[in-house]
Amino acid sequence: MVDLFLNRVLVENNWDQDELNTEREIIGILENRILMLFFASAKCGKCRDFLPVLNDFFKRLKDPAYIEYPKLLTLVYVSLDQSEAQQDRFLKELHKKVLFLAFDDPYRKELQAKFKVKDVPTVVVLRPDGSVLAPDAVQDICRFGCDCFRDWQESAELIERSFMLNEEFDNLNMRTATDPVRRLKYKTVDDKRKKQWWKLWGKGKNRSEDEEEEDVKDATWDSKRKEGDTGTCRRR
Repeated sequence: MVDLFLNRVLVENNWDQDELNTEREIIGILENRILMLFFASAKCGKCRDFLPVLNDFFKRLKDPAYIEYPKLLTLVYVSLDQSEAQQDRFLKELHKKVLFLAFDDPYRKELQAKFKVKDVPTVVVLRPDGSVLAPDAVQDICRFGCDCFRDWQESAELIERSFMLNEEFDNLNMRTATDPVRRLKYKTVDDKRKKQWWKLWGKGKNRSEDEEEEDVKDATWDSKRKEGDTGTCRRR
């Protein structure tokens, strides 16, 4: 996913609109994170309606006022506005930790074509490896809120180990209530892996039982042989 923005310029939506343009800065903001690409336009009524929902979703996962440890999540606004003034007006309403591409950056259109975005608003969700986790998560965000991120995190196998307590490591296999739907929707391979593991474990178990049985037979044979040797010495 980092490759998606290498040699590109991302701008922070803060007062100074700081630019992130070095490889180190891009890696630092994108590596090992789930990336949301938000395609929208200020002229779109549905985009303006969705904006407060997205802002609330994002701040509850990133803002220290709502969460102790910000989640490994990055949101990039890809403007499909017709003018820079429209884009600036929309950015004023977006969360200040959101990143965006400059209006004069042609990469905006390239991303639109790459992810086949035909309608707005659209939120494309990407795994840390750059593969598409959800081609459009707008409805899921509206319906499930922050629970979406937990499902994405599980599907992407993204574990924030540095923030986990010791007892939480024992519960890594626990799933959410939406897990059956998530497995189908996000096409996880957990079940396949589990079947392979049980198959290997079963073979190992059978092999262990056979080896134990052989050990018992060998021990019995050795015992009888020793008794025979002792008896021979006494007769002499």
